Amino acid sequence: MLKTYTHQLTIRTPEGTEFSFELAGPFTRFLAWLLDLLVIVVVMKVLLIPTQILLPLSPNLILALNAIAYFVISVGYGMLLEWRMQGQTLGKRLLGIRVIDDRGLPLEFAQLALRNLLRAVDALPAFYLVGGICSILSSKTQRLGDLAAATVVMRIPHPREPDLSHIGTSKYNSLLEHGHLAARLRRALSPVAAEMALQALVRRHQFDPEARLALFRELAAYLRSVIAFPPEALEGLSDEQYVRNVVEIVFRPQRTGSSRLAAAQPHEPTASQAQIGTPNGGPPAR
Repeated sequence: MLKTYTHQLTIRTPEGTEFSFELAGPFTRFLAWLLDLLVIVVVMKVLLIPTQILLPLSPNLILALNAIAYFVISVGYGMLLEWRMQGQTLGKRLLGIRVIDDRGLPLEFAQLALRNLLRAVDALPAFYLVGGICSILSSKTQRLGDLAAATVVMRIPHPREPDLSHIGTSKYNSLLEHGHLAARLRRALSPVAAEMALQALVRRHQFDPEARLALFRELAAYLRSVIAFPPEALEGLSDEQYVRNVVEIVFRPQRTGSSRLAAAQPHEPTASQAQIGTPNGGPPAR
């Protein structure tokens, strides 16, 4: 179930949790496209240098090669980088925006292929006029390629360290014992997935028990698919505890390098930790 507002997308999960994302406007997207266009033109110039020897023989052939090269390189550039960089191109990364599925699901390569192939239509008659008009009229600022591929472009939230005492973090996180895997997890996990996991933990007491178990089962399964930790790090962890430990890694990375020292040296809990404690009165998370 989806609710849309001006430049905002709110996704409601079957468990009743709502996640809101700020959408990128047409102007920001146009600036990102200009930056990407600069990269594409430079790549084209480099790759087409050998063809310049044909210019005196057939100028029309050079024009045809340039048109074909632009289409192939621009479409391939968008597909490859958005797939490998979690919905971003170089221009999108510099402007702080990324492509996501409009239902909050993981992006499929077919979606990225479709939205990039339809750039040729969105770009008509020039300077993305069709795509710009479509995104202005769309409640989710979608161009034609986004509508066909069921994607939107969101603004990436500014990095922050939330008050993790409200999600019941503990002094010992077994995942932090594997620093290289924790670092890979922070790089591989998208901001969208990290924010959804955080919000699920913050609102966990709003769910009935069955919905809470189902939500964290799905979240934990997805997070385990991103980076696989060894079995000894997962021993005794419930799905909710696993999600909580992952959120601590992502939003409090400075603890990774000193997890063993922190675990070995007991310290007094903060006031907020003393008041809130662990969820459901259970044992501390591993």
